[in-house]
Amino acid sequence: MLKKVKAFWKAVRRLSGDDAYEQYLKHYARHHQAAGESPDWHPPLSKAEFFKRWQDEKWSGVKRCC
Repeated sequence: MLKKVKAFWKAVRRLSGDDAYEQYLKHYARHHQAAGESPDWHPPLSKAEFFKRWQDEKWSGVKRCC
């Protein structure tokens, strides 16, 4: 039963975007961390920076149907 509850909660977090920062860090570790020698390399965003950028991207521009 506990396994099902955990799986459900994980799905809710994924759908709501609550786990977005954790997913970003996983992606960063897989694809960008090894590029530390590259001249355009940068450390991962802080949680506050990540959510600021995420909200800016989500709400920038015209959001209407007509």
